[in-house]
Amino acid sequence: QVQLVESGGGLVPPGGSLTLTCVASGFTSAYYSMGWFRQAPGKGREGVACISAGDDAEYYSDSVKGRFTISRDDADHTIWLKMNYLKPEDTALYSCATGVFCPQDLSTMILVFGAVGQGTEVTVSS
Repeated sequence: QVQLVESGGGLVPPGGSLTLTCVASGFTSAYYSMGWFRQAPGKGREGVACISAGDDAEYYSDSVKGRFTISRDDADHTIWLKMNYLKPEDTALYSCATGVFCPQDLSTMILVFGAVGQGTEVTVSS
């Protein structure tokens, strides 16, 4: 069955960097768009980054644009989220997900993405 396993979360000071990793199994990830959601305590799930299948086009929410970078290696079924200049408001549970396509507006990503992993916690605090 589809499995998405995230790792790499942790505690980081404001302004720091962190790279999250997601390993996909149970399906051919190269055929699908892949993305990252986050959910802060008491808030809904938010799409923050998406990378298309084939052309590897990247899409970002306004809240992370210029600071986060999504990438993929289809040979290793792996997706990364490189996070720079982290802010306390980036604190959340980050989950990897797969979908048919990346929407232009990532606020609608939750409508077109299906399988979501268990997530990895990121805490930005001094």
